[in-house]
Amino acid sequence: MPFVAGLLLFPPDIPGRCSYLAKAGLRPGPQATRQRLATTRTMPRLLHSLAFSALALCALPAWAQTEPELIRVMLQGDSASQLGTLVKQRGGIVTHNLHIINAVGAMVSREQLDGILQSPLVSRHIDDLSLTPDEEPPEQCNVGGALELEISPAALRWQLYNKGVDSIRLSRLSLALPEQMGELQDVYYNGEALTYSSRASADGSIELTLTAAAQELPPGASALLALRFVNDAGDEVAIKQRDIGITAQFVEGCNTELIPGYESYGSDTYYPAVAGAAALHQLGITGRGITVAVLDSGLWEHPSLSHDTRGRYRVKGRYDAIADRAGQEVFDESGHGTHMTSVLAHSSPVLQEGQQNGSFMGIAPDADIVAVKAFNRSGQGDFLDIVRGIQWIVDHREALDIRVLNLSFAARPRWPYWLDPINQAVMRAWQAGITVVAAAGNEGPESMTIGSPGNLPYIITVGATTDSWTPDDRNDDYIPDFSSRGPTPSAHIKPDVLAPGGHIAGITRPGSTLTQEHPDYLLSNGEFVMTGTSQASALVSGIAALLLQLEPDLSPDDIKCKLTSSAEPAINRDGRLAYSPFQQGYGSVNASRAVTLGKLGCGNSGLDLALDIDNQQHYEGPAIVSEGGSATLPGLDEMYSGEASEKGMSDNRRWGVKAHIERTNAAPIKVSPIDWQTLYQEERDAIQRLAEPASNGK
Repeated sequence: MPFVAGLLLFPPDIPGRCSYLAKAGLRPGPQATRQRLATTRTMPRLLHSLAFSALALCALPAWAQTEPELIRVMLQGDSASQLGTLVKQRGGIVTHNLHIINAVGAMVSREQLDGILQSPLVSRHIDDLSLTPDEEPPEQCNVGGALELEISPAALRWQLYNKGVDSIRLSRLSLALPEQMGELQDVYYNGEALTYSSRASADGSIELTLTAAAQELPPGASALLALRFVNDAGDEVAIKQRDIGITAQFVEGCNTELIPGYESYGSDTYYPAVAGAAALHQLGITGRGITVAVLDSGLWEHPSLSHDTRGRYRVKGRYDAIADRAGQEVFDESGHGTHMTSVLAHSSPVLQEGQQNGSFMGIAPDADIVAVKAFNRSGQGDFLDIVRGIQWIVDHREALDIRVLNLSFAARPRWPYWLDPINQAVMRAWQAGITVVAAAGNEGPESMTIGSPGNLPYIITVGATTDSWTPDDRNDDYIPDFSSRGPTPSAHIKPDVLAPGGHIAGITRPGSTLTQEHPDYLLSNGEFVMTGTSQASALVSGIAALLLQLEPDLSPDDIKCKLTSSAEPAINRDGRLAYSPFQQGYGSVNASRAVTLGKLGCGNSGLDLALDIDNQQHYEGPAIVSEGGSATLPGLDEMYSGEASEKGMSDNRRWGVKAHIERTNAAPIKVSPIDWQTLYQEERDAIQRLAEPASNGK
């Protein structure tokens, strides 16, 4: 069963089909969970959105083709060293020494494996690592439109891209235009004037139907759609992209729609302000002195990533877990790892009207970076490489002072959390003092879709929100369908928190797989827009670095407590939750609130990581899962209505206690099932205490 990365390449907040979104297997219900508990000999291969790739085998000479077929396995026991010796004694090849989980990866014949398994040194084996998952067939009709519309007083220009495998032909346009644009005069497609009939719709839009289908657009090609208008230049008014609606429909059945977009790109990425990090930047809190490891597809060392806000080189370490090589460049063929690093640490300043405002494009622009590569050009990786990458990070934690680890990938769990080899390595990273942040996954909106390692109860698992392209208005922020929901198969509430993950702009390598497969997501300034819980995870990793700069002695449990205790849940007018805890966790994170209102002592309370690692105690969460697969919590029916919250603007939903209590349309009904008023007063009192000048001598 393939792993699925916590990212989604689809800016309009609608889960799309792409190489980083795999749909594999059925969502596990209680019966499936029990079956997995009894099965510990097979292991999923990994996808960055992760599909696992088999190791490439070179063509063998004719004399060797009668040799026994080798299979890839993982062996686990009490000692990786002893297991490695055992494999070699049987004539096998050790490919991975995974001492962090007392395991090895190996290439052996079936006969050699049978002999190895006779040894008491082996307590567990996984023998399906040479299998590759079935690939989904490419879409026949797949079209994308550029994220930016070129607007001039008398014309609109929009680039369209054929991302499918067949040629496509434009057949219809739907236009919603402001009056200031004037009268539509001509429509051009790749320089060819189109003939069409027009019809006004009831909603005020104009439907244009081509009298003859436009020229074919071959696979991989693009075409410029140009609309020319006649208007009074004297009445020229500034028109924004969000005021314009265009939908292009094609004969073959696919279509693409112009997104609202932000007012400008290149001068601001917006999410640092939405997440409360920009305000901290202006106070000098930028992650300086904190090292964050990003285990992903590598790093393109663009100056805004390789250097901090003062121009200091800050890439402290590099490790290629695929090649088992440290110190050299970890070239990012995919582009995903570079984008995650950009969200976390982009060091370029934000500009307002051409002037720096003291904030920066990334969440922790002065954090130091350790880049670990475990995914290839196609976004594919091997779970043995991922464990090896985590192991290298833990082994070099002290030498490189690594405090945070970002894991922007997810997989459908096949075992209880404590039996997953990646989870086992992650638990040891947390135990070593590294705050681990992972993506929830992009398999929503169904319940029980949280991926691994996000299903691990100890770490910080992040779901996504979108700001609907309006960073200054939270009333239209919502949880998009793709963001995975809990509970986990072990009944734990996940995600822990939410963070911005919709249409996130950042740096990626020109010519990378992402830019080649999704040219429509490239911005005119060269940056790339992506959507998913991968971006949300990287953002929270950046916030963890900000907290550690202020309080270097914080433990991973402390960071988790500060984030969850200060998160802002979505609340309806009647005082009930707008989303269940399985959808929103504790709510949306905010860096400034975590600094001022975050608490200590609540992270992983009641769990004993050491006992879990030693296999003496494992933990189930509070969720109650029915035989039909539906999940609930004690008292949830009183706290949450179960009704789906609006997508986009809402008069009902507010984010956070303050916005809920201070709303002007509060419902004059019975007492809320949750005492929000007391929580509101506690927050006000805490902020007031912080605002009071310190007493003399204190």
